[in-house]
Amino acid sequence: MHKLTLSVDEKVVGRAKRYAARHGTSVSRMVERYLDLVVAPARLAEEDPPVLRMLRGAAKGISHEEYGSHLQRKYR
Repeated sequence: MHKLTLSVDEKVVGRAKRYAARHGTSVSRMVERYLDLVVAPARLAEEDPPVLRMLRGAAKGISHEEYGSHLQRKYR
């Protein structure tokens, strides 16, 4: 297993830890499952969890160039 360092707002981390404890899992396992869903080979859209369908559709109709320009303006 590899380690991954992430920067996450402390309030989000706290909520994630409480959620994980209530559901008998760990934050690491939750992140692993989420990343696995995001990078999984394409499946039928109705098989995806609602949050993944929402995230995949968030940039519909925006070209890579437009998105790149947006990121450059945002992080200057």
